[in-house]
Amino acid sequence: MAAKTSVGEGQGARGLTAVLTSAMAFSMLQLFLLGALGPRLVGELGISATLLGLTTTIGFGTAALLSPVSGRIVDWIGPRRGLVVLLLVAAAALAAIGAAPGAGLLLGAVALGGLPQALANPATNKAILAVIPAERRGAVTGLKQSGVQLGAFAAGLPLAALAGGIGWRGAVWTAAGLAVTVAVWTLRALPADPPRPSAAVPRAALGRGRHIVWLAVYSLFLGCGIASVNTYLSLFGAQRLHLGPTAAAALVAVLGVAGIAGRVGWAKAARPGRAEWLPGWLGAGAVGAAGLLAAALLVPPLAWVAAVAVGVFAVSGNAVSMVLVMQRAVPGRAGQDSALVAAGFFTGFAVGPPLFGLLAEAGHYGWGWLCVAVEFAAAAVVAFVWAWRDRRERSEAQA
Repeated sequence: MAAKTSVGEGQGARGLTAVLTSAMAFSMLQLFLLGALGPRLVGELGISATLLGLTTTIGFGTAALLSPVSGRIVDWIGPRRGLVVLLLVAAAALAAIGAAPGAGLLLGAVALGGLPQALANPATNKAILAVIPAERRGAVTGLKQSGVQLGAFAAGLPLAALAGGIGWRGAVWTAAGLAVTVAVWTLRALPADPPRPSAAVPRAALGRGRHIVWLAVYSLFLGCGIASVNTYLSLFGAQRLHLGPTAAAALVAVLGVAGIAGRVGWAKAARPGRAEWLPGWLGAGAVGAAGLLAAALLVPPLAWVAAVAVGVFAVSGNAVSMVLVMQRAVPGRAGQDSALVAAGFFTGFAVGPPLFGLLAEAGHYGWGWLCVAVEFAAAAVVAFVWAWRDRRERSEAQA
């Protein structure tokens, strides 16, 4: 009977991991596409750099608002239903973006795409807790979180190249069709959802979730910086480094590949006792990555090094925070805990790009990257303070 509720080895585990990774990729693919196709959209739809940043604000602002509700929904309906809804809504949002004649429908489609973003971490984390043995959860979490960067890679290279052949609308519609295909795959790969919970979570258990607040604040600052890089890296390459549209989009692809490697590697390393300190060190490394982007104004090849560093350090911080959420998940609240941390991350994604966009519109990319460095530094400070407090509280509890 145990085989029906958990998977540990073999094709079943690999298939489940692939589904979760794909779901994470599609949950944010629309925003990576808007960033990678930014030069084409600015030219064809006549939108400004500031409006391009507003698409990220609307998408992640919607996701932040919906995250607390989405966590409760996933805890109620189960991860398989949650993932199918995620993928179908993502397909609808991508199809609408491809049909957008101007800024109005484009922004509406981006708002719709906030729902898949809100569902992604609660649904995938709950699926891992339900069917993956504890000793393999870190590795699977790193792989599925790398799906976000797989989406960045897909947007920055194959889909951007496809846009050069069939147009950007055709590339976005192709992505929508793939999302529907993965929704069907999800129904076949995931086990049936468990019965809906009927009992409330004990009040005493809720007191163990104070770390969620710290991780949410950390994620907020981290999201501010990452979103600015995701949204403007391609445009920075085209406008200030004089790269062509495909080469500028390839910067996003490089970031995506580095983020995949970083998320998988750091999530595997995030064992109890070590995981608590990793977010701070990753935030510190991200500060250096932002500094390299500023230096690229003087030495353009540094932009490629910076893209790798952002992926390895900044992007990986979110994967480690999700491992921490699952390591300390309050019984019956895994979806809600995941959603609250994700809400902080999404709020950062909503706030960061408009601030950067004002500087980019004025041509002050150097100041923009320094602002990103400050945001990453704030994330590192929050993480280190929490890790120190957590260690002290655990020591006092054992005394």
